[in-house]
Amino acid sequence: MYTNDQLLRQVNTALETLRYDRTPQSLYDPIRYVLSMGGKRVRPVLLLMAYNLYRDQVGPAMPTALGIETYHNFTLLHDDLMDRAEYRRGKPCVHRKWNDNAAILSGDTMLLLAMQLVAESQNTKALNLFTETALEVHEGQQFDMEFETRNDVDEAEYMEMIRLKTSVLLACALKMGALLAGAPESDQEALYRFGEQLGLAFQLQDDYLDVYGDFETFGKQPGGDILCNKKTFMLINALRESTPTQNAELLRWLSATDYDPRQKVSEVTALFTQIGVDQMARQRINQCFEQAEAHLAQVALPEERKHILWKYALGMMNRQS
Repeated sequence: MYTNDQLLRQVNTALETLRYDRTPQSLYDPIRYVLSMGGKRVRPVLLLMAYNLYRDQVGPAMPTALGIETYHNFTLLHDDLMDRAEYRRGKPCVHRKWNDNAAILSGDTMLLLAMQLVAESQNTKALNLFTETALEVHEGQQFDMEFETRNDVDEAEYMEMIRLKTSVLLACALKMGALLAGAPESDQEALYRFGEQLGLAFQLQDDYLDVYGDFETFGKQPGGDILCNKKTFMLINALRESTPTQNAELLRWLSATDYDPRQKVSEVTALFTQIGVDQMARQRINQCFEQAEAHLAQVALPEERKHILWKYALGMMNRQS
């Protein structure tokens, strides 16, 4: 079986050799730019890993893997536009390097190219899985935007939002790989549930690290979610579990318009710790990860065959076991 590093190199090589022979080139230049930014390529690697569980050569699944990666980057391009983000992976976002219209039109074209790549498999079930997943991702994005104006979002709503916005694409990649390889339906479903729980754990950990992460280790300054009042697992549970005094202080910071950013991050983080949502988050992350492990155990293959996939999941979560 291939290692994740070997699969990553194959994905990057395949992305570099993608040709956009249509015109005008100005429509496709932003697409080349976005796909050249790099990244961990988690979704196509997961798809190829799942395929490799059942087939020795992954080449037949590569177009679909590239389709999943193209779609993922399309969502990032439009997310950056909606968030008015300045940079992505250290480079100017498309709407900054070009303009809003270019970001919209090239992003829409990326979505169509992604569908075209997935359709190369000539597998109706694969295409249906992809389109259903894309609809769910967009539904999750809409929920996320609606949550921005609400202070009454509960944990169940939030977990469903991140399942849609983040988890289902990981789950789709794994199931797609197994589907294309001709795996039993029970294995396809177990891999989907594995990816779903892994995605939940991954997003919850991202919430946690945005508050408690170290810049040197994780590469981004903690507190971004606090500054934009993002409804995360941390904030939702802090509002729910806080005392009246703590709740009033949290609401004061949520409504504040004139403040020192460092002070806001420091004081809200202190409130989170007092309330205990840091421990709640770690507990929920572990629960999701344990459920992911249980679903992978249901895949009817020898444990040694699944080891590389499990090792990759551990690496995604920066865990040893």
